[in-house]
Amino acid sequence: MTPVTLRFGGYQEPASIHNRAAAYFGERLRARLGDEVRFELIGSVLKLGRKSGDLPTMVENGELDFCYMASVRFTRWVPELRIFELPFVVERRERVHAALSGALGERFARTMAHASPYRLLGLWDNGFRHFSNKVRPIRTPADCMGLRIRTQQSELIAESLAAMGFVPVPVDIKEFIEQVAGDRFDAQENPLTNTYHFGVHRHHRYITLCAHLFGCAAFICSQARHAAWPEDVRAAVDAAAREATADQYRLAAAEDDAIRAQLDSAHNEVVELTPAERAAFIDAVEPVLARHRGSLDAALFDCLR
Repeated sequence: MTPVTLRFGGYQEPASIHNRAAAYFGERLRARLGDEVRFELIGSVLKLGRKSGDLPTMVENGELDFCYMASVRFTRWVPELRIFELPFVVERRERVHAALSGALGERFARTMAHASPYRLLGLWDNGFRHFSNKVRPIRTPADCMGLRIRTQQSELIAESLAAMGFVPVPVDIKEFIEQVAGDRFDAQENPLTNTYHFGVHRHHRYITLCAHLFGCAAFICSQARHAAWPEDVRAAVDAAAREATADQYRLAAAEDDAIRAQLDSAHNEVVELTPAERAAFIDAVEPVLARHRGSLDAALFDCLR
C-alpha cells in the first residue's frame, strides 16, 4: 500500500515551540498510522524564498497539507479572531488555553469551516508580545515616540501602536528578518521566542516586557484535502492535532523563562515595567479599545479574562 504523504509547513527555526509541536504532531500520526503515512516537516518556508503569509495559500492549493499561521491572516473569514489584535485583553495564559481548547475554540472552528476553505485543527499559543528596539529603553509611551516599529499586517494592531507613539511599519516577518540589521526599522513587537529564535536580540539591545498583545496561531489543513483522506487518516489527524495542541501549550508556558535564561545581560537590557508604567500604556490605547470593543461579542472578552 502506498503511504499517504502529509507535508506540514511553518516559518520558524527548528527550536521554536511551533516547529517542535509540529514535529510532535508528526510523531503522533506515525504512532497511529505506522507505514500508512509519511510525514514531512518544512520548518521554514522563508528559507525557500517564500513569505510566511504564503502558507495558507500553499495549504489551499495543495503544496502543503498543514501549516500554522498567525490569526491575523484569518480575520477575513473569522472576524471574531480580531479580539487577539486588541491590546491588553489577555492577562492569564492558562485562561486562554482553556478557552481555546473548549467552547471558544469550537466556535472559531465552526466559523472557519463555514466561511473558508480551511479546517481549523487547533489554535496555538503565539505568546505574549513585547517590544524590542535598538535606540533606547522603553518605559513609557513617550519613549516610543517616532520609533519605526515592524508589526504584523493588521490595521488594528498598527492603530494601537500608533496610539503609543510608534510609527508602525506592517510587513511580513521574512522582510523584517532580512532588513533588521539595517536602518528601516528601529523596533519590533513579538513574543520572546520569536525575538530570540529569529536573531532579533542580536540587533536590538533593549527588550521591554509590555505584554500588550497575546498572539494566537491557527493550525489548519484544507477542508477538501481532509475530506479526501481515508477515514482512519482523518481520525488520526484530528486526534494527533489535539495532542500536538496540548503539547504546544505546555511548551509555550515554559518558553518565556527559557528565553530569559538565554539572553546575555552584556548584550541585552530587559526592561520589566512597574504596574504604574504598564498602566500608562493601557491608558494610551484605551481609545482604540473603546472604538473597536463594540464590534465584538462581549462574551469573547469574558472567555479570555
